[in-house]
Amino acid sequence: MAANEYYSSSFPSRREDAPLPPVPSSSPSPRPANNTPGVNISPATSPFDDHAYPEYPAASKPTQQNFGDTGYYGASGRTQNPHNSDPFIDQNAIPLQSQSYNPKMEGSPTRYTADPEGRYPLNGGGMGGQRRKKKGWFSGRVTWVCYILTTVQVAVFIGELIKNAVLTKSPIEIHPSFNIMIGPSPFVLINMGARYPPCMHNVHNVTDFPLALPWPCPNATSADGYTCSLSQLCGFGGVPYQAPGTPLNDTSHQPDQWFRFIVPIFLHAGIIHIGFNMLLQMTLGRDMEKEIGSLRFALVYFCSGIFGFVLGGNYAAPGIASTGASGCLFGILALNLLDLCYNWSTRRSPVKDLLFILLDIAIAFVLGLLPGLDNFSHIGGFMMGLVLGICIMHSPPFLRERIGLDEPPYSAVDATPLNEGDDEGVKKFVRQPVGFFKGRKPLWWVWWLFRAGCLVAVLVGFILLLKNFYVWRNECSWCHHLSCLPIHNWCDIGAIRPEIITTNTTSKRELFGLDGLASLPLGMF
Repeated sequence: MAANEYYSSSFPSRREDAPLPPVPSSSPSPRPANNTPGVNISPATSPFDDHAYPEYPAASKPTQQNFGDTGYYGASGRTQNPHNSDPFIDQNAIPLQSQSYNPKMEGSPTRYTADPEGRYPLNGGGMGGQRRKKKGWFSGRVTWVCYILTTVQVAVFIGELIKNAVLTKSPIEIHPSFNIMIGPSPFVLINMGARYPPCMHNVHNVTDFPLALPWPCPNATSADGYTCSLSQLCGFGGVPYQAPGTPLNDTSHQPDQWFRFIVPIFLHAGIIHIGFNMLLQMTLGRDMEKEIGSLRFALVYFCSGIFGFVLGGNYAAPGIASTGASGCLFGILALNLLDLCYNWSTRRSPVKDLLFILLDIAIAFVLGLLPGLDNFSHIGGFMMGLVLGICIMHSPPFLRERIGLDEPPYSAVDATPLNEGDDEGVKKFVRQPVGFFKGRKPLWWVWWLFRAGCLVAVLVGFILLLKNFYVWRNECSWCHHLSCLPIHNWCDIGAIRPEIITTNTTSKRELFGLDGLASLPLGMF
């Protein structure tokens, strides 16, 4: 059949004995001119006309893989497709071809347009894709605070064992008593920076005692080792010399090793002690660091530990050398309790989680009542963690809905992680400090004034405790019951009693209230 007859307006049906049309070349022939004899093309020809069209040869039938070019080539709607036997058939009807599956994300239908600019790429794509969390050292994705702290604390503990081996010929304390925590001597810990009040300020019955006291040496393994001065025991260059009988209010030569409120965070009394603490730190601690971010975690961690040692320095027995990161971890435990209360309705089994946290708290506080243990570090760390948690953690979701805080999650895309929620509020406050407070609801003011009051209260309490430790030295007559049980003279352990030094039967360990400790280490928590 001639080409001009085949493309006529009549479009006759193909006869059974008609040969198949030839496969067009990659360069299709141009459209014949309208003035060609024998050709009559109707201007009304449309792809919707009911005509019979010739079939493709079997070898050249298009498949989904053939349609590589579905572009738009002009307003006329006609294109020359090399896969078509008719180069002038309208190609507006786009062929079926394989498309990438893009299912609707979970949640509200507004998720389609919640991120029209594509600023928040998805993790993995597909169903349930979530907004990618903010990256960086301080985002909480990498719990570098827990990793670094654990590494340093383990390294310091190894150093404790080495120093104890150098001084006493054994890596753990064996004489005069065995350290059941499997660790160094308490005198080695004092020499390495444990919280020990006589090295930090004037102490009653020590500074104002008229006779010079025999202090234990760091290498003491028997009663004969009580021949050192306080300066030799404290180490770190020693403390200023004070003549026996110096008044307490004379601070001209007062011991001043204030860093003993911080250094004990990295010291531990034994393998069992550091083992339990690091286990809690690398499980509960890492989870909380992921939730609130590394900066907030580090703030609560160190503030809780320092506050616990300051509280213990005021009210614990002065002869107890306290070490360990338990105060820090109690602050983190308080954050977990607060987070559970805030998100009670969204937890899978909140009652079980609450019982687990309360059991941890109860066991730790009960152990703190045993002889030689500093329960004030636990109490102080927990109190600081609770107050700081109220100040720096996100408000409870049910409260946000009522007061209208500038804190997600109020987005249809994703629930923002806890450590990213305040970004917009902080930026808004920096840009417009006055405008940030306009239009706030009364409940918003009540809640934020409460949070500000908590922060002020904890700062004032910290300052007052330091003032009492160094200047006032007010004692609490009943506070010792928070750290000991009134049985077998346990509450007398750690009390320095130099008034009995003149008796011939007085033991040096009895002088510092150590006889009742038996085999228990000093301040193992």
